[in-house]
Amino acid sequence: MSEKLMTDKMLIISETDERGYITFANEDFVTMSGYGYDELIGKPHNILRHQDMPSSAFAHLWKTIQSGKIWNGFVCNRCKNGDYYWVYATVSAIKALDGSRRYLSIRRKPTRGEIESSIALYKTMR
Repeated sequence: MSEKLMTDKMLIISETDERGYITFANEDFVTMSGYGYDELIGKPHNILRHQDMPSSAFAHLWKTIQSGKIWNGFVCNRCKNGDYYWVYATVSAIKALDGSRRYLSIRRKPTRGEIESSIALYKTMR
C-alpha cells in the first residue's frame, strides 16, 4: 500500500443518507478513491475505511453529526486498490428537500504535519 496525495486544488465532496449510504460523489472523490461513480452511489461510506482508523474516531463523528453539530477532523481513507489517502474533513447534517436528513462531507488536503500528528494520535486510540 502506498499513500496517494491529493492536489492542493482538490476538494472531495460527498453526501450520504441517514444510514451513511453514499447518495452523491464528486469527481475528486471518484479520482482519489479509485472507485467509479456507479461503484460509490448506494454503497456505505465505510467502504473507504482504512484499517488503521480507530473505530472510536468514527463513533465520535457519528455522535457529533447526529446531534446536529459539525464535525471536523483528519481521516485516512482506503482506495479501491488498497492505497490510502488522508483528508481533513468537515461533516454536517443537512435537511434534504424531501425532509430527510442527509450528511454532507467536504474534504481538503491536509498538511504533512497534520497527517503526522493524526497518525500519532490515532495510534494512541487503537
